[in-house]
Amino acid sequence: MTSEQESLLVVEGLSKRYGDRTVLDRVSLRLAPRETLVAIGPSGSGKTTLLRCINRLETPDAGIVRLRGEAIGVDHRSAPLPEAALARQRSRIGFVFQRFNLFVHLSALENVAIGPQRVLGLSRAEALERARAELDRVHLADHLGKRPSQLSGGQQQRVAIARALAMRPELMLFDEPTSALDPELVQEVLDVMGELAQGGMTMIIVTHEMRFARQAADRVIFMDGGAIVEQGTPDALFDAPAEERTRRFLAHLGK
Repeated sequence: MTSEQESLLVVEGLSKRYGDRTVLDRVSLRLAPRETLVAIGPSGSGKTTLLRCINRLETPDAGIVRLRGEAIGVDHRSAPLPEAALARQRSRIGFVFQRFNLFVHLSALENVAIGPQRVLGLSRAEALERARAELDRVHLADHLGKRPSQLSGGQQQRVAIARALAMRPELMLFDEPTSALDPELVQEVLDVMGELAQGGMTMIIVTHEMRFARQAADRVIFMDGGAIVEQGTPDALFDAPAEERTRRFLAHLGK
């Protein structure tokens, strides 16, 4: 566990309720620079809501998120930030969703370039150059001019990853990025994510791909009932889980 001074991300006491249902229950965690954290757990355990609260796509009911010491979504009085200030903060946090959310009328190159141009203020030439570099990074240099309908699901998800990377984020969040893919396309996306982890990108990944979690994660957290039940290195958590709920979950998966 990293100290707050060493942490890139600090989450303290994050809670979220929908009506009378508690989805996050006082979740706290710290993430060091260059660390890959994988979150596992049953559906409905709060994993996606945790990611969405980190970059303020959802507003938590309690708790605070800090990125390099800066509170996300609130000012020094804990008042909500204006939308422009929140957008600036969000540009520091890349988010890759289950669905690709690409613009169907734009090419892969244009889908990746649009954020740096419109949000970061790069010239069109600069944005296109950056987009080419990021698409090459995810092994799509030969598909720059193709629209989403001309790409496989795995290729579309890699475009979505390149789009997030083109914003030069300090933190990347992945919400089950392979869950909408056909089984034969999953590995190409996991390979790119593994390369990012090896390259030192700071990431939180929600996934059901346990083999990938074991290989790529520096630390794994198991969530259930809106809380972090257990965490540790992949070997410790998968081979010798301390908590009964973790053991039941892994046994259910046949791990």
